[in-house]
Amino acid sequence: MTATVLVAGVVRGLSGFGTGLIVAPIAGALYDPVTAVVLLVIIDSLPTLPVALPVVKLARWREVLPVLAGLALFVPLGVYILKNGDETTLRWVISIVILACALTLRSGWRYHGPRGFPVSFGVGGIAGTLSGIAAIPGPPVIIYWMASSLPVAVVRANLMTLFLISEVFSAGNLWLAGLFDQTRVTLGILMIPPYVASLAVGTKLYGIASETAYRRLAFMLIVASALVALPLTELAFRWLVSGAQTPF
Repeated sequence: MTATVLVAGVVRGLSGFGTGLIVAPIAGALYDPVTAVVLLVIIDSLPTLPVALPVVKLARWREVLPVLAGLALFVPLGVYILKNGDETTLRWVISIVILACALTLRSGWRYHGPRGFPVSFGVGGIAGTLSGIAAIPGPPVIIYWMASSLPVAVVRANLMTLFLISEVFSAGNLWLAGLFDQTRVTLGILMIPPYVASLAVGTKLYGIASETAYRRLAFMLIVASALVALPLTELAFRWLVSGAQTPF
């Protein structure tokens, strides 16, 4: 888990997103979806303040606020699904959503439709639901903003600002749902130091690595983590192991 967190921190520092997309499927496979969400809320809240606060001034609030409104309203729905949903089904949903996001970004598809309040609010609603289910509000918002004509620096600032504020709603709803327990919280606290260190490395690399390079890196890591965490991959791995252990 530590290696996954280290990789996620570097990607987050570089691009402004990626922690949830990388950590959620792996943590869900290693532990369970609830533990994955609690872990992400802990490591991606206060530890990101030193990185997120300096770029908040670059965020365009007229873009952020409508998305944030939809997100805040729909987080409770996502938490309800997380608390009552089937673990295997949730893992499938998380992995498929992440793969769809990554492939959409990689394809170069651009959204050219309206960008008024209703659309932004709707994008925020989808993000809020995914935030409650898996602490991954990113996919719809990343696709929405990265397909815009906004400068990369502004997209990065918008994403980091939105994710920082969204953690407040996620943490509150998880607490009310009784999903914080000692084991999960302890795991989250233990992962804070490696995450902070790798986040600092990623932030230093921002501006050094080209935009193309870090987008390609993020894409490969996101796809790899989603594929590794697919329940089908786990079944295939178990089959290979059992086959290797079967005497001829």
